This record gives sequence, C-alpha cells and structure tokens, in this order.
Amino acid sequence: MAFGTFSSPRPVGGRTGNNLGGPISPEPRINERIHVNEVRLVGPNGEQVGIVRIEDALRLAREADLDLVEVAAQARPPVCKLMDYGKFKYEADQKARESRRNQANTVIKEMKLRPKIDDHDYETKKGHVVRFLKAGDKVKITIMFRGREQSRPQLGFDLLKRLADDVAEDGVIESAPKQDGRNMLMVLAPTRKKAEARAEAKAEKDARAATRAANALAEERELAERRAAAHAGQPVKRRRGPADNLDPDIDL
Repeated sequence: MAFGTFSSPRPVGGRTGNNLGGPISPEPRINERIHVNEVRLVGPNGEQVGIVRIEDALRLAREADLDLVEVAAQARPPVCKLMDYGKFKYEADQKARESRRNQANTVIKEMKLRPKIDDHDYETKKGHVVRFLKAGDKVKITIMFRGREQSRPQLGFDLLKRLADDVAEDGVIESAPKQDGRNMLMVLAPTRKKAEARAEAKAEKDARAATRAANALAEERELAERRAAAHAGQPVKRRRGPADNLDPDIDL
C-alpha cells in the first residue's frame, strides 16, 4: 500500500502548528518583530510622539540608536516606546533580584511557658521572645496546663498579658489568647519587617567589624612605635589605660 507524502505544518510567527497551544513568551516584541501597520509612539523621555507608521517608528529608533519596544500590545494601535532594551532588561533584572533578596519568608518561633513559672525562668524566656521579635520573626506563646491548673485558665491569661505588655516595644498581639485543649495560645508579631531587622543587624555587624579593624590598626602602630623606640635606645612611652586613673593607694 502506497502512502502519499506528508508535509509538516508551516511555521506561524516562528512556531509550528503543533506548538500553537504552548505558552506565550512574556518578553515584549521589539523592532522588526512588531508586525502592525501603525503604532502609538512614545519617545525615550516619555514624550508623546503620536500615531506613526511602523516604518517611520523603526527609522526613528535606528537614528537614535535605540530599540522600538511594544509596551501595550492590547491597545489599538499598540503603544511602542523608544528605549535601550538591553539596559532596560538589565535594570529590571537587578530590581527583581534585589526584591527577592529582601523578601523574607515568615518564620514562627515557639516559646512554651508554665502558668506558675518563676521569675528567673520568665525573664530568660522573655529575653528569647524579644530576640525573636527583633529578628523580625513571629512568636507563638504556648501556656501548658497540667492537672488542676486546667481549672484556672485565668493564670494563663494573666501571664500572656504580662508578657505582651513587657515586649510591647518589639511586638504586638496578632492572635489573642485562646484555649486549645490543655494549652493556651497567643501569637506575637514583630513591630518591624524582617528585611529592616536584617538591614539593622548587618549595619551593627559592619560597625563592630570596623571598630575591631580600627583597634587592630592602633595596636599595630603602637607595637611599631615600641619597636622603633627600642631599636633607637629611647625610653618607650606607655599608653595610659583605665587603671592609670585609679588612686595608687587603693589595694586592688
């Protein structure tokens, strides 16, 4: 049985007929890829040029050493702008990368307390809560009741209110206290975003590093002065320290 020849579908817009249902590229059409008769042209500084033929728009782009970029394909006629598309893409990618870097995933820390916690343990756990909040994380506070403590939920309410008041500078109540079986829960949210907390922590870290570098440089200079004085046979001038200001009659 003889078979006739089969011809593949003709490309349409750079794609074959088998791919017509594929995803549409998010990239805008530029220069000769814009297949319309007229466009509404916008200049490189945002000035309105008006409706011009596509040939004239491409000529203006070549004369200005710029690209003709379709910025509103759904308009009639489409809106195109004269711009340096390579520079535009680079700046857009940089902004997107910076946005992803600053975007922080929400992290919920958990701190568990007992209704009759002593003051020392309370201060320790409160310090952890403050540290979490300052880092930009949410904190879920869990009060665990045991035995007869379940009949006195007011103890848990009072403890959670005390904690919320103590950390009010760094956190606010996002989820009010509520009973959940044998436990009582409350969620605290930080008063500032995590990106801001990271930026401040980085600034403090850089400041400490600069201080250490300055101290190390000062020590190196003092050591060099001592070596130079010793080599010249001159008495070494010792740098005054905090102990030099004390009364010599005090027995340390």
